Amino acid sequence: MLSQRVQNIEDSITLTITAIAATMKKEGKDVIGFGAGEPDFDTPEHIKSAGITAIQSGKNKYTPTAGVIELRQAIADYLLRDQGLAYAPSDILVSCGAKHSIYNMVLALVEPGDEVIIPAPYWVSYPDQVTLAGGTSVFIETNEAQGFKITPAQLEAVITPRTKLLILNSPSNPTGMIYTRAELEALGAVISKTDMVVISDEIYEKLIYGADEHVSLATLSPQLFNQTIVVNGVSKSHAMTGWRIGYAAGRKDIIQAAGKIQSHSTSNPAAASQWAAVEALNGSQAELEMMNKEFVKRRDFMVKTLMEIKGVTCLTPPGAFYTFPNISAYFGKTTPAGTTIHNSVDFCNALLTEALVACVPGSGFGTEGHIRLSYATSMAVIEKGLERLKTWVNSLT
Repeated sequence: MLSQRVQNIEDSITLTITAIAATMKKEGKDVIGFGAGEPDFDTPEHIKSAGITAIQSGKNKYTPTAGVIELRQAIADYLLRDQGLAYAPSDILVSCGAKHSIYNMVLALVEPGDEVIIPAPYWVSYPDQVTLAGGTSVFIETNEAQGFKITPAQLEAVITPRTKLLILNSPSNPTGMIYTRAELEALGAVISKTDMVVISDEIYEKLIYGADEHVSLATLSPQLFNQTIVVNGVSKSHAMTGWRIGYAAGRKDIIQAAGKIQSHSTSNPAAASQWAAVEALNGSQAELEMMNKEFVKRRDFMVKTLMEIKGVTCLTPPGAFYTFPNISAYFGKTTPAGTTIHNSVDFCNALLTEALVACVPGSGFGTEGHIRLSYATSMAVIEKGLERLKTWVNSLT
């Protein structure tokens, strides 16, 4: 008999869609995938070389659970250099991706009965991680009109004596929206009146376009610094998703508690990956600029094309590599194959089976009426996929 714990959670919808699309491709079907949340660029050569050198030089044994000191120092140096955040290496825990980092923090902080505030749309794994820890997710709904960002009044309205955590993601997956300094200061004024801890998921902070800037909540005051756990990694910024390196930085007691959990689950992240991450943080950042320029081109083309489809609205995301268009105008419509679309899951399932285009339903992110499209794929694929999407949508009756 399976545990009630595992029965209470769902598979990751993004990974499920990606797996289905991959299976269809193996069957010979020409599927266009907009589901994956990873850059299509290869890991830069100097980073790959650092990983290879580590293997060849015998750095293949267990490392400290929290990660090699060289990597934790590189992370501390990076956070100080880029954001003015002063952490010691002992304030940092390196884990098997940012997802693992967040899960460690949730397990270290949340007990049955505790409430975790999660703005919606949210990354799909947040609520299930809270459920696994025995906590209760408290969602704050947002919409296009407010840029998919919560207000101080909304935050204050859901805080109770049981509130333990707030999970804040900027730039956001799935919307790409970014909290400005002023918006964070306003939220910080509410947070500072409580003893809640904030997990600040900043994994997309290097993927920002135009004049927008990334601001970490932890930079705004000494109190907020003490209340915030900064989560980041090299997966998205350096095209290193498969290397599985994320990290958390924050209050030493919380970091050490999460390290205890990690010591009994995964132990250390892969040694070679850690040494590659040292090079990612300390070495040349030139390829990041190249990738971002390409993402801007893809984003602009995708948003423009989506907005040309009758009934579809789509905000221009200033960060990450996703669009989150509203397709609710097509609810109640019927597809050429005779399927009636009632929700975003129906829309995505029919789009995949009838037009061979894979995307992720907004309901998986807690916001019905939308779909998530990743532009972390080539322009040729984007053009082909959006043409199929447009043709299919126009065939609905």
